Amino acid sequence: MSGAGAIARPRSKGRVVRAGGLLAVALLAVAASLAVMLVRGPEAPRTLQGRVTAVAAELRCPVCQNLSVADSSSKLAQQMRATIARDLRAGRTPEQIRDQFVAAYGEWILLSPSRRGINLVAWIVPFLLVVLGLAGGVITVRRWRAHGVSGPASAPGAQVAPAEHLSSADRRLLEWELSRLGEEPE
Repeated sequence: MSGAGAIARPRSKGRVVRAGGLLAVALLAVAASLAVMLVRGPEAPRTLQGRVTAVAAELRCPVCQNLSVADSSSKLAQQMRATIARDLRAGRTPEQIRDQFVAAYGEWILLSPSRRGINLVAWIVPFLLVVLGLAGGVITVRRWRAHGVSGPASAPGAQVAPAEHLSSADRRLLEWELSRLGEEPE
């Protein structure tokens, strides 16, 4: 039955729990997929030029510093690309070539931190912050619902928690504000 005379059915708590469980499973699946992508990385190019560009794109140009070696047109970047191509033809792996440049210039030559050791924190923390933010949001909404609050107090038509839930300092502040407005506290 639809229309103005329809009676709204209350939500089943089981549905909410199932939906929350499905959301948690989906978030875990996404997090696991991203972790695998970070560890494996993109597929390696097949041509020599593509492999040179892939390695050069991970290195910072020492002259330009805001560009990768692949994007820079400086003389040093051209020499670095030639060195990368020569080393790849000689059978060296991209990791060995990157390590060679790190040994010569230091860790800063890498445009993104390596995914090893302490640098792994820089790759994991953003995902953890997203998960913690979502968990905090879920906990906050559940607390609002448990205390009968439908949303933030600034929302129009929002229900306010009873005064029994206020600390003594908050209660005194509320009474003082109400007395300034000329209203009596409940």
